[in-house]
Amino acid sequence: MAKIRLYALCDQAILDERGVSIDEFIEIAKRHNAEIIQYRNKDADISFIKKQLIHIRKNYNGFLIVNDRYELVEFCDGVHVGQEDLMKIDKDTKKAMSVIRSVIQEDKILGLSTHNEEEVLSANEMNVNYIGLGAYRDTRTKKVTDILGENLDNIASKSKHLVAAIGGVKMNDRFENITYHVIGSGLL
Repeated sequence: MAKIRLYALCDQAILDERGVSIDEFIEIAKRHNAEIIQYRNKDADISFIKKQLIHIRKNYNGFLIVNDRYELVEFCDGVHVGQEDLMKIDKDTKKAMSVIRSVIQEDKILGLSTHNEEEVLSANEMNVNYIGLGAYRDTRTKKVTDILGENLDNIASKSKHLVAAIGGVKMNDRFENITYHVIGSGLL
């Protein structure tokens, strides 16, 4: 079994709820050897998110991904988008992903959330670097309608991209076809 590779999800709402500073989160991510930090903030204006990205970049040497806000890609290494975010751009998710890729260019990382085999197979036809697949189990940090459980690993095997397990993932979970464990509040 491969070594666990950590993708740390830094959700500003959870940090605020738990009284954890961005610096404390960065230190926790470093201590666990996180290769990637994704910064997610669904509520703040763009200037606050930009400020946080600049701060993380100054204090963290791994890959930095921003959630949704592809207009801020110049301040990080890439962007992660969800299915709903693609639909806001175009009902045809492949066209929407092409639009995003044209903005962020080939030298940046592009990730996409997937929740089932159909979305994984669709992502195989898109110019993305990795997919997030889940939810593995229920999580308190995001409303989850479908739990993949043990089927997650089987679905991951159908991806031509690197796969990050999302949703209720823990450090001690073991998978055969997963590159990254995405852990957010579980680090705190």
